Amino acid sequence: MPEQPLSKQASYSAIPTVQVNDQLDAKIANTLLGMEMREQEAGMSSMELRFSNFVSFPGGMAGLVFEDGKLLQLGTALTVSAGDVSSATEIFRGRITAIEGRFLRDMDSPEVVVLLEDALQGARMRRRTRTWDVSSVGEIANQIAAGLGLTPVVSGLDANTGTEQQFNETDIRFLRRLLARYDADLQIVAGELHVSLRGQVQRSSLQLDMNDQLREVRVLADLAHQVSQVTATGWDYQQGQRISVTSQSTSFGLGSGTTGKDWLVQALKARSEQLGQFSNLNQTEAQALVDAEFLQRSRRFTVAHGVAVGNPKLRVGCWLTLTGLGARFSNTYYTTEALHRYDTARGYETEFTGECAYLGNAA
Repeated sequence: MPEQPLSKQASYSAIPTVQVNDQLDAKIANTLLGMEMREQEAGMSSMELRFSNFVSFPGGMAGLVFEDGKLLQLGTALTVSAGDVSSATEIFRGRITAIEGRFLRDMDSPEVVVLLEDALQGARMRRRTRTWDVSSVGEIANQIAAGLGLTPVVSGLDANTGTEQQFNETDIRFLRRLLARYDADLQIVAGELHVSLRGQVQRSSLQLDMNDQLREVRVLADLAHQVSQVTATGWDYQQGQRISVTSQSTSFGLGSGTTGKDWLVQALKARSEQLGQFSNLNQTEAQALVDAEFLQRSRRFTVAHGVAVGNPKLRVGCWLTLTGLGARFSNTYYTTEALHRYDTARGYETEFTGECAYLGNAA
């Protein structure tokens, strides 16, 4: 798939669009100075918006713009879209949780900065202790989503896990901990809570060519945390017997070349990692734990940190093919972090982190 143009127009105009309570406002559009939207695996995106807070009014008067609190106030709901202004794509929706006034010596005029979090904000505000006496992780995710007023979109997590204990944890901390055991991810997409096994996630697919839409990139292949296998032992209290399991994962996700496991054996020597922090497990749980640990280490063998021309499709879960980096580093990466940044000096850019279990075979 070749690199796709960002606009059907001759030039790419990408000024973010901000809606307040689903409505456009001229003051917001005319005073926007900057935007930063951050997202990562395991959910909760955040947004920072900067506005000029000083303008001239008809009749020769001038003063602060947003001090009446009608537009930018704690709790206000904002929706931000980015990309080509003729067909902008929503990249964030959430509520203002912090507001800052900046009156600095080197500024041309005062600024107001608002900080927002997405709908998972409600899942981090309250600690709970409760027992989840349900049959699967998917059912737990469904119930948490309902409590947050979100529509659950859950797949691949219907295996029976038995009783789970949430002990003095927020909902998001508990859900992240639970999903990590099964190598799964969660994200907010509009008003939905998406929960899926990591290997089943593909939110978009892009190709970026070096010195075109890909402006700069650093790629690191690192053996420091690679292992040839992961093992665990414990006690199955239900069956009354000892458990001993070894990772069995053979599918490492996107990309091609030689895996970190194989490079480890070739360049150094085989190394086994023992998980010792678990004691009371059943066979299914223990196998899921070692497989998840092995996959997470394997996928982080080769990591790319790059800057691209701003693209609203470059999000966590994007399958990202990078070209023009030579035989070793040109590969397909899974996007694990994204930062969408706009300001009046540099325009719209997207910084990203992608990971791949392979190092391409050098010519």
